[in-house]
Amino acid sequence: MIRALLAIFFLLLASASAIAADRIRIGYSSISGSYLGIWVGHDAGFFAKENLDDQMILIPSGSQLAQVATAGEVDIAALNGSSAMAAALQGADLKVIGNTTNKLIFSIYARPEIKRVEDLKGKKIGVTRFGSATDISARFALRKYNLDPQKDVNILQMGAMSSIMGGLQGGSIDAGLVSPPTLFAVEKMGFKELVSITDMDFAFPNPSLVVQGGILRKKPDLVDRFMRAYARGIHRARTDKEGTMKSIAKYTKLEDPLVLQKAYDLYVGKVLEKAPYINMVGMRNALNDLAKSVPAAKDA
Repeated sequence: MIRALLAIFFLLLASASAIAADRIRIGYSSISGSYLGIWVGHDAGFFAKENLDDQMILIPSGSQLAQVATAGEVDIAALNGSSAMAAALQGADLKVIGNTTNKLIFSIYARPEIKRVEDLKGKKIGVTRFGSATDISARFALRKYNLDPQKDVNILQMGAMSSIMGGLQGGSIDAGLVSPPTLFAVEKMGFKELVSITDMDFAFPNPSLVVQGGILRKKPDLVDRFMRAYARGIHRARTDKEGTMKSIAKYTKLEDPLVLQKAYDLYVGKVLEKAPYINMVGMRNALNDLAKSVPAAKDA
């Protein structure tokens, strides 16, 4: 009888704990090691330890994710800072609460016969979406090499990083913007890196952690718990190489051990911030870039 009562007690306790967990919908905009804090935080159970039922949602477009966050359909959005700012300048109540990385983590890879960035004139270049971090990176790099993104090249929306890789393989594009670990897979296929935007001296919030203002005001504790779990995810990523490589493989669907190791070494050693503090230089750079297409950004 006592055993039966104890069994019922523990069952009710477990049920109560499950009910008490707060759902948190976390949107992210691409398959990239920039989201290691989210991936590892989930896989290591750090969100669960904060009594959060975390639901990760991939929305492969920063501008679309900004719209989803504005509508309150996700609680936290991880997307390039420019998309968040563009939405805010148009009236969206979005707040940046942290920066995951402060670099544009992309390279332009091209067919082997294309030797220089200047040789891209008249060529087709693949990005994920217009206004995305890949698009911003492409235009920034092209201008650095005195190419007009509007006139000198044909920039195409491919939809996803995997589609850019497929476009390079199939010949539908001449070059594409890729980030690790896809970058290393493309390199292994024989495509040539023309320029690394990652190595350029240009701070940029990519991605930023963004929350709707209403959620921040009404549920500050939810946001605090997310940030604690996220920070622990970053720390685990930096200190547990084997486990983190498993997370990278899980979400990118890449299996090559060398590719996974190179991705880990780049993100943890060179890119991922130790703590998700907001980088104001990067935010200003994002605003300045945005001002080229959104006049209101000039006065922000």
